[in-house]
Amino acid sequence: MILKAYNPAWARAKATREAAARWQKQGLLSPAQLDSIYATHPLDYYRPHIFLRIALFIFTCLGSGAASGFFSLFGLSNYFLVVCVLSALGCLVVLEISIKSSRLYHAGPDNALLYMTLGWLTALVFYSVSLAVPAAFRNSFSPGNPFLPLALIPVLGLLVAAVVRYADRLVSAFAFMIYILLIFNILSHSTIGRLLLPFALMLASAAAYYAVWKVMQHVDRFYYQACFTVLKALSLSVFYLSGNYLVVREGNALLNDMPASTQIPFAALFYFFTVSIPVAYVYVALRKHDRVWLLIGLLSAAFSCYTIRFYHSILPPEIAATIAGVVLIAFAIWALRYLHTPRHGLTSVAEGEEPLSFSLESLVVAQTAPSASQPEPASFQFGGGHSGGGGADSSY
Repeated sequence: MILKAYNPAWARAKATREAAARWQKQGLLSPAQLDSIYATHPLDYYRPHIFLRIALFIFTCLGSGAASGFFSLFGLSNYFLVVCVLSALGCLVVLEISIKSSRLYHAGPDNALLYMTLGWLTALVFYSVSLAVPAAFRNSFSPGNPFLPLALIPVLGLLVAAVVRYADRLVSAFAFMIYILLIFNILSHSTIGRLLLPFALMLASAAAYYAVWKVMQHVDRFYYQACFTVLKALSLSVFYLSGNYLVVREGNALLNDMPASTQIPFAALFYFFTVSIPVAYVYVALRKHDRVWLLIGLLSAAFSCYTIRFYHSILPPEIAATIAGVVLIAFAIWALRYLHTPRHGLTSVAEGEEPLSFSLESLVVAQTAPSASQPEPASFQFGGGHSGGGGADSSY
């Protein structure tokens, strides 16, 4: 069985054409060269406009749901497991056939069939687990249910397998959240586990980021690029939130059924995380020129300001908001003017609008053509010898 459901050349051709269009907009490629690249990398898959994709997604969900309801007409409504199995198999078979025959590539119907397949399989797993656990926990799906890992582990395996085969960003996001929920559930049943929960979630997020980074070195980056971006953003977000003072303090009160939150152990350490992590994110983003790090860093910085103000209010909200807005606007204006001319590898000019003083073609020609200004060294140097005596002596 082929590991990838879609043709890997589709993702590579799409990325190549997008890069070529961007370079042509910057003046690095001529229109003729862009047409040549388009002809070399055709998009021979079906992916309509976003609105048509949404409509096809909805219609496919309705049709799939109607087909599942059709099974109950044969007296299967009392056999939920059978309905789950038949519906999941039906959606999966149609999904595979439609990708191969209609060449769908994240076109709406294939996404809907994938989600319906995983939904039926997830329902099948949860229903099977609920029949095997004590009656007191049978209908409870809260994060504190001690039997929840029995269902989460196989569901996580299904989602990971689906990400590997279909490279769907929404499925990858759900897989990451199931992974975090699994760690939360395992640690939340003991006192020492609840004490270590923020650090365990930070460690789990860092491990997930490192795993994603390692996997990116050995797989088809074009095929899984969207999934990698989603997982990177979620890993950074959960790492910050796990160390945020407000989240830890209010989460501790919620876990221990306290009417109001009180001071938590290691409060100074969590204040340090709240302030230092956004600064580190922004610093890394500027050094690596990484947009995901920058956006997560700015959002976490805003949430850190809210966290500090939530417990240490100095000014009324309207005055604090006004001052913060003035400071941010002034900083934005200064940054736009300062970076209008590229400095330190950064610029405020929108991507694709940077002024270029050379073209890619002229740069390549300049690098490969031999220089005409430097004369070649002579292979024979005249001179030397001694004229005295007309060669009568032994030296020339």
